[in-house]
Amino acid sequence: MSTCGEVLVEMLKNYGIDTIFGIPGVHTVELYRGLEHTEIRHVTPRHEQGAGFMADGYARASGKVAACFIISGPGMTNIATAMGQALADSVPMLVISSVNRSYELGMGEGRLHEMPGQRNLVSGVARFSHTLLRADELPKVLARAFTVFASERPGPVHIEIPIDVITSPGGHIDKKAFALPSAPGPSLSAIDRCVELLNKAERPLLVIGGGAVGSSRELLTLVETLGAPVINTVNAKGVLPYSHGLAVGGSGSCPSIREELYAADVVLAVGTEFSETDYDFFFSGDVEINGTLIRIDIDAAQLTRNIRADLAICSDAKFALQAINRLLENEPTSLLVNRVSDGITRAQRIREKIQEGRDKSYAIFFEVLRSALPELIIVGDSTQPVYYAWIHYETEKPRRYFHSASGFGTLGYAIPAATGAKLAAPELPVVALIGDGATQFSVGELASAVEAKLPVIFLIWNNSGYGEIKRFMADADIAQIGVDIHTPDFVGVGKAFGCNALRVNNLSDLKEALITANSQQLPTVIEVMQENFADGYPQL
Repeated sequence: MSTCGEVLVEMLKNYGIDTIFGIPGVHTVELYRGLEHTEIRHVTPRHEQGAGFMADGYARASGKVAACFIISGPGMTNIATAMGQALADSVPMLVISSVNRSYELGMGEGRLHEMPGQRNLVSGVARFSHTLLRADELPKVLARAFTVFASERPGPVHIEIPIDVITSPGGHIDKKAFALPSAPGPSLSAIDRCVELLNKAERPLLVIGGGAVGSSRELLTLVETLGAPVINTVNAKGVLPYSHGLAVGGSGSCPSIREELYAADVVLAVGTEFSETDYDFFFSGDVEINGTLIRIDIDAAQLTRNIRADLAICSDAKFALQAINRLLENEPTSLLVNRVSDGITRAQRIREKIQEGRDKSYAIFFEVLRSALPELIIVGDSTQPVYYAWIHYETEKPRRYFHSASGFGTLGYAIPAATGAKLAAPELPVVALIGDGATQFSVGELASAVEAKLPVIFLIWNNSGYGEIKRFMADADIAQIGVDIHTPDFVGVGKAFGCNALRVNNLSDLKEALITANSQQLPTVIEVMQENFADGYPQL
């Protein structure tokens, strides 16, 4: 007779889960009983936060959901930070945890890993959190979780299972996956009004966020019809290739882009929150839009946050853009050519303004990365090159750059997230770009990458401390306490974990090291000292 735990892993496979990140513990071992009989890959991180970040990187690089098996109590407090990052950036993640036996819940008797209310803790960083009290309810609860991933604003989902329920009989349960609903489409009347506004626009502008990441084809059709410059957030880099004449790049925080947002007569915003970290990185105040604002978002509540829309369309981005494209009027070719030409001129003018003050040393650094590894995925942490990349690094394809510096803003993200990204896209070079301070948050996950035999490149930018915070303290005339931290010998640490490891001191050696690292069978740690590559904090 199969147990509930055994049935669970079979059902996960039926829903398309191919990777689980987890650290087996005394309360979760029964989840592993049936795992060997599936084709699901298991990866063991060295900390539950690492499991969450790996699942996050896996999802961002592939668009697919991964699962995490987490023990009750400290396992859940550990993964909560990673869930917070995924929630802030709308990244799907399935977290399945144990919890004390159903008849022990709420008793406060000091059981192992006991918490007064585990779901209460987790619910703030999850789309929903559910306690499974009967094995028979497993199909319905999993269907609810995968419905979130398939048709709602994605994010982490948490399911906790008491130990006695994990081992309860489950052989009678129907293991087939539920038919999942598609994402919502737009109101026809709203699309009619949207097309009417776009057709009349003389200075249209598109703004795209992470919600548009799966809509590259539809976006390209629309912008080439409208002749509208396209602004993208970090999570939408590459949705419109940067080589396209209508791609602006940059960040909504750039003064020139904020000026264009104000000057446009119609702004179409697709899948973006207008959040502080994307549109007010320099703390200049709220974005102002003087023209008509049309917002498209899969989350109805999001349509009323941060900035008022004149037309709010609750819809999946792809479906909305498809509907708009079908209805846009066929205008005379000469008018279309003129509008596209004008849009390209506007986009290029904004690009030039963004590039005027950029830091050449950081620009050259990223050009070396790109020339050494043309198809690379960069996974960034909170470190100085990432702040530069936030505004100045662009890609030709989506899902090739993401970081933790915006949104929840966690440290220690890049090492495990890059490991997850490499598992999701083994054919592509993956570079984790991380500072010396953040490295020490999750350095143990180097062992996970070695164990999985993943040739991830861990590029450590060493400025011997928390350089960004040190600058903020200095600017505010605050004593610089706690920011000049001891940094270990990262080359020695990398070798101790089983990585290839070296320090490079110039750009030519960096390029050679990147090319070599990408051909290896194991991870490589490459340490660069800031003073050899840049003067300090990047000019943005």
